[in-house]
Amino acid sequence: MEQNVLDTLLELERAVEAMPRTTPKPNLLPLFSRLDELTRTLASTTDPLLLHYLHKKSYEKARLLLQGREAENARGNCHGHVDEQGREWTPERADVPQAEGGGKMPPAR
Repeated sequence: MEQNVLDTLLELERAVEAMPRTTPKPNLLPLFSRLDELTRTLASTTDPLLLHYLHKKSYEKARLLLQGREAENARGNCHGHVDEQGREWTPERADVPQAEGGGKMPPAR
């Protein structure tokens, strides 16, 4: 499945690079839709950083990660990754629900 994501990311990159030389401009919406669908079907064991990049639409970062080039990913201007609430994001916390104030939620009973 990750190979399908990488193939689609590479196809998107080629389409974007060709845009200045192409008339009419390519329709990128099908590629974005395919990436959204592939993201939804990734296994729960998928690298949390890859899921983070795909959910945030950081497609270049996702491509570099899938190509084994994660070291080339520049840190964002937010001095690290943040979650939807603006708290620092780490792979360890990716799937852990957060309580008010940022603490881990107690297990459901």
